[in-house]
Amino acid sequence: MASLVTRTAWQRALPLACCCKIYVSVNPSSNAEALEKIEAAARSQPEAPLLHVFEDHEYSRVGYTLAGSLLQGFGRESGRLLPPLQIAVTEAVEAALESLDFRQHCGSHPRLGAVDHISLHPLGGVALQDVAPTARAIAQAIGSNFKVPVFLYGAAHATGRPLDELRRALGYFKTINEQGLWTGSSSSSFPSEMQPDFGPGMQTAKTGVVIVGACPWIMNFNVPLLSQDLAAARRIARKLSFRGGGLPQVQAMALRHGETEIEIACNLLDCRVSDPELVQREIVRLAATENIEAKQGYTTGFTEDEVLKAAWDKLSSSILSFPNP
Repeated sequence: MASLVTRTAWQRALPLACCCKIYVSVNPSSNAEALEKIEAAARSQPEAPLLHVFEDHEYSRVGYTLAGSLLQGFGRESGRLLPPLQIAVTEAVEAALESLDFRQHCGSHPRLGAVDHISLHPLGGVALQDVAPTARAIAQAIGSNFKVPVFLYGAAHATGRPLDELRRALGYFKTINEQGLWTGSSSSSFPSEMQPDFGPGMQTAKTGVVIVGACPWIMNFNVPLLSQDLAAARRIARKLSFRGGGLPQVQAMALRHGETEIEIACNLLDCRVSDPELVQREIVRLAATENIEAKQGYTTGFTEDEVLKAAWDKLSSSILSFPNP
């Protein structure tokens, strides 16, 4: 039965399975037409279904989650056989770059481009090295076809550089003002030691840059604080993050989220080491030292198992045909 999904069943059906998340810098409240075009493009390949869309109006950021096989043979582009997931992601990126203007963007979540981040994650026991070539192929297509600088990270990059290291080098974590707002960059050049892996050596203000990577599963977990004290929230985030001596495998930022709250936005790099429950307890403890109340946190997308099940449910009726395990 489709509801009884197992990793073994997934591997038997789609031996090279992958999830892709696309993060777009857009205000959902004022860009309905652009979002319709992006979502339509993301749904272009039935064999790489769009599983989830997360709109964050406060952050002016939308995340799309797709999944599918990395096997070639389903999708066609210019007479070449390509994985459907690669085609769907590339078409969604094209729709976003055509519809959005990074110069007009402003929000409380940092970003480097109109299409800010694309991450690929292996599913169901698939090896990370099997996902990396598709990440590089997507990056190359973006750089070549759309003339946008693309930087690689994780297994997609020759040195395996981490995402946070790349973002730090490109100025991702530098706020524009004391209110904690980021705006589209007007800079056309990169630091002298940074050159894109694909695409032109200069960025345009309209598109910015795109970051593409392949890495193990990451969970996004945000905890709202009932406070407008950004400095105190940043202290909490710094103490929580493993880089500041906090919980292992946790990255954290303090971001304004609306007029009355600040969120501790976390990347959980390994939930087996630091899960949402542990992170929630630690944020509550740290917030109490600042006389701030922490609300219950939430995830911004599916868990890995939820992605597996959602993909199974969408794909099993059309392309899967084998006995129950």
